[in-house]
Amino acid sequence: MTDLQPAFILVRPQMGENIGAAARAMLNFGLSHMRLVDPRDGWPNPRAVAMASGAAGRVLDHAGVTGTLPEAIADCAYVFATTARTRDLTKPVMTPERAMEHARALTAAGRKVGILFGPERAGLENEDIARANALISIPVNPDFASLNLGQAVLLCAYEWRRETDGAPPEVLALAGTELAPAIEVEKLGDHYEQRLDEAGFFFPKTKAAGMKLNLRNLWSRMPLTRADVQTLHGVLRQILRRGSDGGQA
Repeated sequence: MTDLQPAFILVRPQMGENIGAAARAMLNFGLSHMRLVDPRDGWPNPRAVAMASGAAGRVLDHAGVTGTLPEAIADCAYVFATTARTRDLTKPVMTPERAMEHARALTAAGRKVGILFGPERAGLENEDIARANALISIPVNPDFASLNLGQAVLLCAYEWRRETDGAPPEVLALAGTELAPAIEVEKLGDHYEQRLDEAGFFFPKTKAAGMKLNLRNLWSRMPLTRADVQTLHGVLRQILRRGSDGGQA
């Protein structure tokens, strides 16, 4: 267990299956510090173990169990509470993304963070929320705002992971090739411009410069690989061969 992780604290959870699902969601995103406050069906719970399925069982093996919330958060310097309602209490309200960004900054500074999740039927009570420093409100459909415990844990765990693993928001899978260098894209553009000019494509002449500029922009806008460039050269050559009854491009 690492102190650089937030503690995911399940307050009075009712079903072992949901505790197991929460453990799986946590481990999916590299989290392992679970605490349970007064679980309804006692602890350990075989249904939780069955739902955790394999590796996530170790999250349950090391879960801390307390009888009261104050005991569970005693070492926490900052506590978030997940809730769909503010319950008329004045608190900062954050999205999961913002909350985990703040949690990351706090843990980086050596402060222990706790995140509260309420029981399945009614969520956290006012007495629970009053002990939190800030609220996490998940922006769900207001006409169907109910999330189960495992889903709420997964969303917060995912946002934590996004804040900590440095994964870029988008990558290009190159499938064994590489991006074409600018010179190859330039030659591809020259090839098409030459052949299209010969075919009378750039008409009328007053619009030719703009049409050529748009084509150049088209090539540069696409993340072309070397395989793409070779394919596009080959397409044009084959069209010209067929059009000239065997003539070479």
